[in-house]
Amino acid sequence: MTSPMQFDDFNQWPFVSEVGLRLLCASALGGLVGLERSYRHKASGLRTNMLLCVGCAFFTTLSIVLAGTGNADKSRVASNIVQGIGFLGAGLILHNRSRILGLTSAATLFVVGSIGMACGAGLYLPATLATVLVLVALQLIGVAEFNLGWTLYPLIYEIRGGEKDELMSCILRVMDHDGRRLSGTETDVIDGMVRISFTVIAVRRAHEQLERDLRAAACSGDVKVFRDSEDE
Repeated sequence: MTSPMQFDDFNQWPFVSEVGLRLLCASALGGLVGLERSYRHKASGLRTNMLLCVGCAFFTTLSIVLAGTGNADKSRVASNIVQGIGFLGAGLILHNRSRILGLTSAATLFVVGSIGMACGAGLYLPATLATVLVLVALQLIGVAEFNLGWTLYPLIYEIRGGEKDELMSCILRVMDHDGRRLSGTETDVIDGMVRISFTVIAVRRAHEQLERDLRAAACSGDVKVFRDSEDE
């Protein structure tokens, strides 16, 4: 039966210094990804990504120690990290109003966990390369997809006017013209002004066309467009 590695007070210091370097590297790389997530107002921000990356690095390092000197299988603890990240990522995924939110955040946590494991194994250069690729995917590729019109995203359209039935008829005609179904409308009256709001999920070009059509319709009143906070 194998036993964990034993360290006396003297030879603990080289081990502690090496582990400290691995944890600091994990903290820095996880923090870089976390800064990007915090900048975009995501639920998994700086602290979440940093703590996850450090935790994965520490578990990976401990996996070698806890396995013992005579055990060839030193990845038992580290192998369970993937399952833990899966449960954590599942909590970020939400299904709401016929759309799925949080997939990118969940995938980011999954990759950040692997970066932490690489740091825990002392693979600093691969971990750094993976961090750069994650940041490129989150920023540059995301911007490219948006500019190319490939990304579906929700916008809240708010139409303000004086007559509810007239506004609704006008909105329906515009939506029918654009081949879109009007659903999930919210209507309220503030100081005699009717406000009708609804959410549309489309690519950038389709949103621009819909906004132009709504503004061009004389009966549609004042048109306001807002980003959906649930998509942040």
